[in-house]
Amino acid sequence: MEWLMDPSIWVGLLTLVFLEIVLGIDNLIFIAILADKLPPHQRDKARMLGLSLAMAMRLGLLTIVSWLVTLTTPLFSLGSLSFSGRDLILLIGGLFLLFKATVELHERLEGVVHVQSGNKVYAGFAAVVAQIVVLDAVFSLDAVITAVGMVDELGVMMAAVIISIGVMILASKPLTRFVNAHPTVVVLCLSFLLMIGLSLVAEGLGFHIPKGYLYAAIGFSVLIETLNQFARRNFLKNEARLPFRERTADTVLRLLGKRRHDLEAAPEEGQVQDDSFAVEERNMVSGVLTLADRSIRSVMTPRAQMSWVNLDQAPASILRQLQETPHNQLPVCRGDVDQVVGVARTKDLIGALLLHRRIDPSDTVLLRKPIYLPDTAGVLGAMETLKRARGQLVLVADEYGVIQGLLTPIDILEAIAGEFPDEDEQPAIRQQGPDRWEADGSADLHLLEQALQTDALVGGDAGYTSLAGFLLARFETLPAAGQAVDVNGLRFEILAVEDRRIVRVAILRLDPQAEDAAS
Repeated sequence: MEWLMDPSIWVGLLTLVFLEIVLGIDNLIFIAILADKLPPHQRDKARMLGLSLAMAMRLGLLTIVSWLVTLTTPLFSLGSLSFSGRDLILLIGGLFLLFKATVELHERLEGVVHVQSGNKVYAGFAAVVAQIVVLDAVFSLDAVITAVGMVDELGVMMAAVIISIGVMILASKPLTRFVNAHPTVVVLCLSFLLMIGLSLVAEGLGFHIPKGYLYAAIGFSVLIETLNQFARRNFLKNEARLPFRERTADTVLRLLGKRRHDLEAAPEEGQVQDDSFAVEERNMVSGVLTLADRSIRSVMTPRAQMSWVNLDQAPASILRQLQETPHNQLPVCRGDVDQVVGVARTKDLIGALLLHRRIDPSDTVLLRKPIYLPDTAGVLGAMETLKRARGQLVLVADEYGVIQGLLTPIDILEAIAGEFPDEDEQPAIRQQGPDRWEADGSADLHLLEQALQTDALVGGDAGYTSLAGFLLARFETLPAAGQAVDVNGLRFEILAVEDRRIVRVAILRLDPQAEDAAS
C-alpha cells in the first residue's frame, strides 16, 4: 500500500477521473437518447441502469486487460523487436485510441452531431436495456485502454472508473450541458487520447515513455484551457454589459463587411473582400442600426442654417424671401429666432401678404402653435413627436430655452440615406478628387464617416456632432485658416473661419507609406 503515498498516483487518479468523465459523455448522450424511447416514468430507471452497467463493464474489462498486460513472455519476433502478449495489447490498444481520437476529432471539427431521427415511438424496457449493454461494451473500450495507458495500478484504475461513473450519475444533466457548451474541452481530451495512444504504441514497440511526462503535458494543457475559459467568461460578461441593440447592430455590421477603405488599406492574410453589399447599401443599413443611439442634435438642421420669417421686416422683403425659399414651412418670429410666434406654411404666408399686405400674429389659423423638443431627446422619441405633429416641423431648444435648430422628417431620412440638399444649398461634403474632399464645418460626423469610409470620427461620449466640433476638440482653440491636423490617416486643413466658426475644411487621405516615412 506504499503506492498510496506517491503523489504521482494521486495526480494520475485525478487526471484519469477527468478523462473518464469526458470520454463517458458520448456514452451518456446515447444512453439518454435510448432512454428517451421509453415512457417518461421509466427513463430515469433506464439511465441509472445504463450507467451502472457501464461501470460494471469497465471494471470487468479493466480486470481482463490488466491481466493481459502482465503476459511478458515473448510470443514472436520481427527483426530486432520481440512481441509479448502485453506488447500486442498495448500496440493494438494504442492504435485503437489513435483511430478513435482521429475519427472523433474529424466529426467535431466537421460539425457532425449525433441526433435522434424518426418519429418518437415508445420501446420495451428490455429492448432498450439490451441496446444500452451493447453500447456500453463499445464505449468502454477507449476508457479502459486510456486507464491502462495512464496508470499501472489496477486499484487506481478501478477507483477512477467508480468515481467518474458516480459523478456522471449524480450530475449527468449538468455535465452534458457543460460539455455541449464547451466543445474545446472535448477537443482537448481527444488530443490527450492521441498522446496516450502514441504512448501505448511506443510501449508496445519497446520504447518506454515515463508517465510523468504525460501528466506534465496534460496538466499544462488543462491549465491553459482553464485560463481560456476564464478569459472567455470575462469577455462574455463584458460584452453583456453593452445594450442588446448595440450588440445586434455590431453583429449585423460585421456581417455586412468592414469599411471598403479599411479592407483595402490593411487586408488580413487570407481575407477575401466581400462585395455582396455596395457602399451605399452598407451606409444605409448602418444609418438605420445606429439611428437609435444618435442624439437629436446630430440630425437636426442647426440654428445657423435655419430659414425663418422676421415679422419686423417690411412685408415686401418678407414676400421676396418667401418667393425665393425652397421650404414649404417656416418658423415665424419677431426680431429674433428665439421669439417664435408660430409655424406657418409658405404658401399661406404668401397668400396673407398678397391679400392683406401683412401677417397677423394673432391669426391662429395661419400661425400654428410651435412644437418644441429638448436637444437632449433621442431620435426615436423625436420620430414619435414628428408623427403626432401631422407634417409640422419641430423646434429644438436647449435647457435655457434657446432655439438650437429645427427637425423635419427629411432630417431623419438624411440621417439614414445621406444628404438631400435644397435648391439654395450645396452638399455639405463634396469630393474633389481621389482621396480628397471639401466639407462644411457644420457637416454631420456620421455622414462624413460614410463618405470617408472610416470609423474614426464619431466618439461614443463626444459632446459634438459636427466636423467643426470634432476639429475644435483636436485643436483645443479656434484654429486659423491654413492650420491642419492629422487624425487616423486623414489630414484636416482649415480653409475658412468666419464669426468664430469653422466654415470650410479640406480633407485628404494620407498615403500610409508616406505617413510612416514622415513620422
